[in-house]
Amino acid sequence: MFERIKEDVGCVFERDPAARHALEVLTCYPGVHAVLFYHLSHALWVANLKWLARFVAHVARFFTGIEIHPGATIGRRFFIDHGMGVVIGETAEIGDDCTLYHGVTLGGTSWEKGKRHPTLGKGVVIGAGAKVLGPITVGDQARIGSNAVVVRDVEAGTTVVGVPGKVVQAPVTERFRRREETARKLGFAAYGQVRGMPDPVSQALDSLLDHARDVEREITELKQKLAEINPTPRARVVDADD
Repeated sequence: MFERIKEDVGCVFERDPAARHALEVLTCYPGVHAVLFYHLSHALWVANLKWLARFVAHVARFFTGIEIHPGATIGRRFFIDHGMGVVIGETAEIGDDCTLYHGVTLGGTSWEKGKRHPTLGKGVVIGAGAKVLGPITVGDQARIGSNAVVVRDVEAGTTVVGVPGKVVQAPVTERFRRREETARKLGFAAYGQVRGMPDPVSQALDSLLDHARDVEREITELKQKLAEINPTPRARVVDADD
């Protein structure tokens, strides 16, 4: 239990540059308080003390403004930043290392019992005010933009924005990985560039990076062929007068 608390506090420093020290996080972060309350209420829920679990969750909501149903399943290092207005439904499932901002709803679209809330993979980030509704799946490392409304599955590694949610950044492809690798070797970082950006400057940069990689591959092949032709370089003849 103490290990989980340590992880919950530690992840805040990784994702919030405003965090200064552990005491501040433990006393001034409602998102951390809500997660600590959740651990207690969920343990009571699993122990079949349903009413007591709901009461603890209700108290947590009163103090933090964050409503987490004790029946939800939440992974490790879960961080709620700011937190006010966050709602997480009973059958929601949240993977490790996920981050939610204020006003996020993981809600249902049906009054039927059973699975009716979203499932988030690992490392998912959901922006302020976004609504993720229904028994859908959001893949690992996906990003949901602020105020987006998502009612369909989201592939891993994609970015979704708007109402209804639309993909604006496709999953990482092998070609994109190669371009990033080439850019790093050249000491160039296109931080404003996203995958699939319909921009002529971005397309020109992509072409240059592809060309640089091709040239690098050709140079490597030429070096290999030269090494095969002359595997040992000639020793320099030293003149007696030297």
